[in-house]
Amino acid sequence: MVDSPCGLDVSLKVIGGKWKPLILYHIQGGPTRFSQVKKRVAGISEKVLIQQLRELVAMNVLIRRDHQRVPPMVDYALTPFGETLVEALRPLCEWGTQNRARVAATVMAASASV
Repeated sequence: MVDSPCGLDVSLKVIGGKWKPLILYHIQGGPTRFSQVKKRVAGISEKVLIQQLRELVAMNVLIRRDHQRVPPMVDYALTPFGETLVEALRPLCEWGTQNRARVAATVMAASASV
């Protein structure tokens, strides 16, 4: 593997995929229960959410806390490493917010021409 001067390949190994950046966005406010994440990340299946959360925990981006009670209660929070990642994602979030209408119009035009 050749090292690239841009660390984007490393970043994408951690947050690659459709759901991880959205999951991180919704967890950044503090410990968040699984059910809350599922409600906030519209369209994600429970199976995929579980998988994505496990991968983020394995990469030391999130910490999973099992409260060992009945009914089960599990929450997720950012690690200090995860907080640095969320900080890096904020400008991308702002860019998306500023360009939402333009991108939507482009997508609509592209789908109309197909």
